[in-house]
Amino acid sequence: MWTQQQQQQLQQQQRPTEQQKKDEAARTLGMTSAISSALPKPIDIQRTQELMEALKPFNVTESDAELSHRMEILSKLNQLVKEWIYEVSINRNMPGNVAEHVGGKIYTFGSYRLGVHHKGADIDALCVAPRHIDRSDYFTSFFEKLKTVPEVTELRAVEEAFVPVIKMNFDGIEIDLLFARLALKEIPDSMDLRDDMLLKNLDQKCVRSLNGCRVTDEILRLVPNIENFRLALRTIKLWAKKHGIYSNVLGYLGGVSWAMLVARTCQLYPNAVAATLIHKFFMVFSKWQWPQPVLLKPPDNVNLGFPVWDPRVNVADRYHLMPIITPAYPQQNSTFNVSISTRTIMQEEFKNGLSITEEIELGKCTWDKLFEAPNFFNKYKHYIILLAAANTPEDQLEWCGLIESKVRFLIGNLERNQHISLAHVNPETFSEMNPTDDKAPPGTMWFIGLEFQKSENLNIDLTYDIQSFTTTVHRQALQIKLLKDGMRMEAKHVKKKNLSEHLPQYLLKKDKKINSTEKRNGTTSDRTSTERKRRSDSNMEGGGKRTRVNSTETNSVNDESSATYAALNNTDDSMSNISLELNEKKTAEAVELLKANEIQKSLPEEVVT
Repeated sequence: MWTQQQQQQLQQQQRPTEQQKKDEAARTLGMTSAISSALPKPIDIQRTQELMEALKPFNVTESDAELSHRMEILSKLNQLVKEWIYEVSINRNMPGNVAEHVGGKIYTFGSYRLGVHHKGADIDALCVAPRHIDRSDYFTSFFEKLKTVPEVTELRAVEEAFVPVIKMNFDGIEIDLLFARLALKEIPDSMDLRDDMLLKNLDQKCVRSLNGCRVTDEILRLVPNIENFRLALRTIKLWAKKHGIYSNVLGYLGGVSWAMLVARTCQLYPNAVAATLIHKFFMVFSKWQWPQPVLLKPPDNVNLGFPVWDPRVNVADRYHLMPIITPAYPQQNSTFNVSISTRTIMQEEFKNGLSITEEIELGKCTWDKLFEAPNFFNKYKHYIILLAAANTPEDQLEWCGLIESKVRFLIGNLERNQHISLAHVNPETFSEMNPTDDKAPPGTMWFIGLEFQKSENLNIDLTYDIQSFTTTVHRQALQIKLLKDGMRMEAKHVKKKNLSEHLPQYLLKKDKKINSTEKRNGTTSDRTSTERKRRSDSNMEGGGKRTRVNSTETNSVNDESSATYAALNNTDDSMSNISLELNEKKTAEAVELLKANEIQKSLPEEVVT
């Protein structure tokens, strides 16, 4: 909700005092000095107010009541943590008067901490405990304590994750709660996590858990005007989601990466208001010379033994395509998943964004145009459909989470094919139409658009590319004991003209003008705002909540088909005599052989003999 106070703050920036001018001149943020310290003009203020109005139909902000509800939930959770730490302390024979003061605290990070979360978004939080509380306590006694709380539902623990987490729904709000133990006797309410020495003697999992809070706080410290930063970031996040480039797990950028790009823009234009910052954002990053890294400050010279991003030392870091470096120690590249294709797609979107914002500045169009989603299904003439299915909704959730976390490897395989110039994965997922099993939930589909090198008499066999990917997924599923009966994954090639067999017509013939009118009238359909929510909006790692488009008609994928073969003719593509082949039988046989080998390895030696 845009308050009158925010409007006044915006207008006050047009009339800075002499002292403010001196302070801004003395404060240099970032790796370089500002490009421009120009103050906003009346037209910039007007454009920013128009931007605020354009954002309203998209529910990018919450009401005061909804914000208060979140604060109340966090307060309850914080109290639960303190009670749990006290109980564990007493059970370990700590005197009561001492146990009362050991503390414990909940910290937030991510979009909520940055102040840019949208209506209904989840909360990323961190539970910080003193040194006598173990991670095993967190996943046992605290987990059991949460089970007794009436407001807590959908409780689940992911203890073996790269960053261990407890997920829950607390009175209607999704919460991802991490855990970190500090090497301190007490955790006071005034504890500031920015001190690098707090990381001394901690294990890697604790450091990774603390990293989210430390990075978020550092970003807020490094921007010259937090309100301008927040409005600009809300806009860029909405634009990125609408244009299908918001997903860390699929090789695009996640929330923290977009935040750092906007923060760098704010550093380069410290006095600019949001409307100007949006235009400068596109201007800067449409011309950025990747892989030149984006940094918000010089790297900290701290030597606690934790690995940091440094291409001078680490050979693997030299191959990162679009490095955006976190500002807190240990510095990491937040975009290591970016591939050649995803970088190309994002660079093109940066250029398109620059063109649109230039038109907005000239008064030739409104902000609505920036948020018009391009039609992915009209962009390419050939697609790969990746289908994941399981017997139960719970299995489907886990299976899709694993597959989504590996899709970027399939993109890498396709990129290495000499005949493919671009592999464009759509972050949105869609439900299988007319599934073969009525008792099981409908399968989930990802669509990958393919662009080929211009050539004639070309025969492209993608069997190896697909087989390598499916083998990787099944091996990982076996290793983490996730693979269950009924879980299946299939891939097939589809021409654009045949997409109607797999998707409803409204997705294939979307009218942008109608959508723009709906937005201006505040009547955006549920289909757009709810059904088409991307899974990566909820969780940067792809393991969070999932909403799928419910489709109504299609041909089911046939498990028994020995091969999927498509011959393209002159009417389908400018390239003549090209054929695509996916041999699903070979891929299925390879997966079965992998399963047999893994099972054999797990058997005692005398049984194998």
